[in-house]
Amino acid sequence: MKLIIQEDIKNVNWEDMQKVYLSVGWVKHSPDVIEKIFMNSNVAVIVKSEEQIVGFGRAITDGVFNAAIYDVVVHKDFQGKGIAKQILTALLKKLEGISCIHLISTTGNELFYRKMGFKHLKTGMAIYTNPALDQEYLE
Repeated sequence: MKLIIQEDIKNVNWEDMQKVYLSVGWVKHSPDVIEKIFMNSNVAVIVKSEEQIVGFGRAITDGVFNAAIYDVVVHKDFQGKGIAKQILTALLKKLEGISCIHLISTTGNELFYRKMGFKHLKTGMAIYTNPALDQEYLE
């Protein structure tokens, strides 16, 4: 399987991006919402196989001190092939030199991120306005 890594959002079909989200059960991401979140992200990586979008990730950064990685998602039919690792590696390369890179893992994927060098924060805090997310992610 030949993968193409695209490091921008030029000529992205937002409906194809939605198919990846839907494949993993993320149903609240409409094409318009997906376009908005990626347009407002400084860094993006999209992985394609034969012109089909199979995964992606994005980050927001101030370019100096802080960055946060979001939405590392791989289509369910392409999981287990090292694509998430390629996405995360490409994001980290684009964020090279940033002193602090944050990431919040979806439940069940923490071990993957630990293997990629991420560690638990001693002082990490968050506010979730969605009660279900509050219950899932906060102590």
